[in-house]
Amino acid sequence: MAPAPNPGPVATVAAAGLASIGFWRLFAVAAPHLAAIGLMLQTESDFGSRVGFLLSWGLLNFFWIALLRRPALSGALSLTLVVVLILLSQLKHGIVQMTANFIDVMVIDRDSAAFLFTIFPNLRWSVIGAAVLILPLMYALWWLDPFRIRRLPALASKLACLAALVGYAYVWPEHPWRGYHNDGYLSKFSYSGVTAVSDFLNYGFMESDAVAAERLKVPLEDACAPSGRRPHIIMIHDESSFDVRQARGIKLPSGYGSHFKSTDGKSRTFMPEISGGASWATEYNVLAGLSSRSFGRFSYFVTRIAAGRVERGLPLALRRCGYSTTSLYPAHGAFMSARQFHTTTGIQNFLDARALGARGVEPDRFFYDKALSLLSQDALAKPQFIFVYLAANHFPWEKPFRADLTPSWSGPGNGPKIDEYLRRQTMSADDYSAFVAGLKKKFPAQPFLIVRYGDHQPEFSADILDPGLDEAAVGKKFENYDPRYFATYYAIDTINFEPVKSPVVMETIDAPYLPLVIQEAAGIPLDPSFEEQKSIMMRCKGVFYACKGGAEARRFNRLLIDAGFVKSL
Repeated sequence: MAPAPNPGPVATVAAAGLASIGFWRLFAVAAPHLAAIGLMLQTESDFGSRVGFLLSWGLLNFFWIALLRRPALSGALSLTLVVVLILLSQLKHGIVQMTANFIDVMVIDRDSAAFLFTIFPNLRWSVIGAAVLILPLMYALWWLDPFRIRRLPALASKLACLAALVGYAYVWPEHPWRGYHNDGYLSKFSYSGVTAVSDFLNYGFMESDAVAAERLKVPLEDACAPSGRRPHIIMIHDESSFDVRQARGIKLPSGYGSHFKSTDGKSRTFMPEISGGASWATEYNVLAGLSSRSFGRFSYFVTRIAAGRVERGLPLALRRCGYSTTSLYPAHGAFMSARQFHTTTGIQNFLDARALGARGVEPDRFFYDKALSLLSQDALAKPQFIFVYLAANHFPWEKPFRADLTPSWSGPGNGPKIDEYLRRQTMSADDYSAFVAGLKKKFPAQPFLIVRYGDHQPEFSADILDPGLDEAAVGKKFENYDPRYFATYYAIDTINFEPVKSPVVMETIDAPYLPLVIQEAAGIPLDPSFEEQKSIMMRCKGVFYACKGGAEARRFNRLLIDAGFVKSL
């Protein structure tokens, strides 16, 4: 009997097996993982973020393998999702200076998609083109893939990656300020998923007490009876404006600082809940009269979450007293669900950039002229509330904005960015003075209450407030809500009207109290929710969310929920 043929060394057998499979089929399996390693090295900047990337990559792959059993197709699908996430993160960072977050998926809505396709009109065709290319490729990988992996081991591996990712996110939590860095896209997205789901399971979108002993009365539609003449109310959102005299060593133009004073000559401090950006958080404060901080990790998305759910605010209170309510908004109405949020809080006429005929970023005078035009049409019919949202002082400040409007400007000598910021503040002050003069000329007998506020400090404020601090130290100050990093201003001006004296018009107020200040100064009777908030304001001396470690805000949120002002949160 002839001896059996010698199979040869193990390596030879393995090589023969691989050869029988074919190089291109092996490459189809390996290529997505090699590409992922390249992306990790390029986009993840430190050891911790790379660990998060690898765990997320494993989780994605094993998810697809458990579903499809084909590792080549699973790797390609995972790589596609990671690339799309990175591109969307870079796109989002370019618009709002923050990378994609898992909460973007949790609160995804039609408005956000509409906004994206509006500002990038070719994006729809890019998506269609990508689908046309990717679908045949996925079919080819399905056919080429020589391997089949059992579902149970894949499922176990997926759960192991998920458990490791959750454990890592809790032991080494991601700092919130890292979201503003243009890197670490996949790791930050995954970490935010762990914390967001945990927070949502613990308290939902908004913090509130489980029960409250008291109850708020629902205000009657005809219960408002102002004691005197109702003024027209104009609330002005002064973009990124604060008094730079808070920083040392800044050279100032002549007369700087008068813009921050009220008609009575006093300077007052306004405490927004954000700094450096996310103006919509302050929108929520001044329209709903509530705290964005009550939304915890969801606060960045507060207007998108509150739209259709938080039916309480300054415009609704004024409508109850016979006011017509209007917003002049400088961007697309779908941005951060602005249109739906404003109308939820009581705005009847929402005019966004398109409706106003804005061509990109417009100087303040553009919006003031629109307000004057609206008042010319309607001022004598009924009292008006107009929310004027300015944008000319928005970042970036590296290049001059409409230098033709200030031909005689000479920078004080602080460096290009600071001098450009001061120039735009000077433009804002001049345009506001012209607006007041226009009101006096066109409506010599009409009463006006004008309330202005700085929505947040500019993104560079930390650099001039504490120039010696490193990024980590500055981040801790933001996390701890250091007042120096958040304080702006609010001012109360009047025309043909004497504001009602009230103890709520304090030297320093938290942003959610501004609707209360406006109603008190205008002599508007408060509904039960604002009466309760006034009691909180007096007890807490102008502090809202931070009062008693958040206890007052949580109790108040529960009262609003029980009364039906807040729904599904």
